[in-house]
Amino acid sequence: MMLRILSAWNGLKASFWFIPMLFIALSLLGAVGAITLDAAVDLEPEGVLRYLLPGDVDSARGVLSTISGAMIGVAGTVFSITLVALTLANSQFGSHLLRNFMHDRTNQVVLGSYISTFVYSLTVLNVIDDSDGDTFIPVVSVLVAMIAAVANIFLLIVFIHHIAMSIQADHVVSDVSSTLSKNLDTYFPEDAGEDSRVLSDEEVEGRRRGYLQKADIGTLKDGYIQYIDYDALMAAAEDRGLLIDVRFRPGDHVVKGDRVLTVFSGEELADDAISMLQQIWIVGRTRTAYQDPEFSIHQMVEVALRALSPGINDPYTAMTCIDNLASAMCELTTVRFPSPHRFDGQGELRITADVLDFEGMLGAAFNQVRQNAEGSPSVIIRLMEALVTIGSFARNDEQRRAVRKHARMVLRSAERTIKEESDLQDLKDRSALLFAESQ
Repeated sequence: MMLRILSAWNGLKASFWFIPMLFIALSLLGAVGAITLDAAVDLEPEGVLRYLLPGDVDSARGVLSTISGAMIGVAGTVFSITLVALTLANSQFGSHLLRNFMHDRTNQVVLGSYISTFVYSLTVLNVIDDSDGDTFIPVVSVLVAMIAAVANIFLLIVFIHHIAMSIQADHVVSDVSSTLSKNLDTYFPEDAGEDSRVLSDEEVEGRRRGYLQKADIGTLKDGYIQYIDYDALMAAAEDRGLLIDVRFRPGDHVVKGDRVLTVFSGEELADDAISMLQQIWIVGRTRTAYQDPEFSIHQMVEVALRALSPGINDPYTAMTCIDNLASAMCELTTVRFPSPHRFDGQGELRITADVLDFEGMLGAAFNQVRQNAEGSPSVIIRLMEALVTIGSFARNDEQRRAVRKHARMVLRSAERTIKEESDLQDLKDRSALLFAESQ
């Protein structure tokens, strides 16, 4: 249940409409509060206040009408600029990065600010009254509207600067890289697979044979696995004495009826147990970055592939992507990847999971870039430099073998496609730094 609440909350925060709607609600509450204050306090515009507060009904109405008209007009302009930025982002970086622009807090805050100021002004305008000799001029409310209008002018300047920065390739790649780095603690928590024991296939199979019943639990719809609640899964396995094979991980695509779990038990599973286990994971229409570290990597790779395409041919952007991918992979050399085998407090195997490893992440980062960089010596050389850097951070033989494997693939690709001997020799000189460590 908590997993679904968390998923819904994350989706709500990431939506384009949530922040503007929140601003509108706050503006209505603010308008009611300011009007209530005006009704309780009779503030006369005297002294310096004469230049700030409306002196009669007509001036109050004129100010609020001007503000509300200007705000809704600028809100339309902001929306149009946002659509243009989305169009440019789609053509330059790919549709998968559109969600980054849709989720951008600055865009949401700016649009929400203008719309909420419009709603606030209309609400205050509606209570101005001069009928039957009873005049009510909400001077404090009008002053708040004027302050908000001035603040929105500065906000428009900030918005234009932000849009101009956000569609730059370096900025986009940097944002994706920062998102990946910030979420590494979520992807690889210190207690993930805390018992680092890895059993052999024969040992796992032997433990499976110790259970009398076997049941496959499938997904109820098509889509991408977005979340798997391993804590709840471990609790269920301990309480019911189960051994559970998790066949997919977050980011994998499943079709209706796919076996997500294979459950080994001492007795046949009841319907309520099956229903409970089917709530352990969430399937959605799109991939998310919450439990899927490869998702952010694939976003960056997509930018690099578009930069390498003949229609764009921008090797500098591709090299920027490689630099940031190298930074992420260097950080991954320091984390402890979760064990595929999870044990309970008594040391009993309860979960076998499909988990990520360093070699898989390295392949996700560089395989497609290498394949599409053929014929671009500068990009291939930068790719080798990135591998040399990652190799210098590698902490164990498994990581070093993975890095050298990719370096050999880069060398073979270069030998097939690079015709200039000097470029090829330059690449070999760089690779020598990596292979010299293994000798």
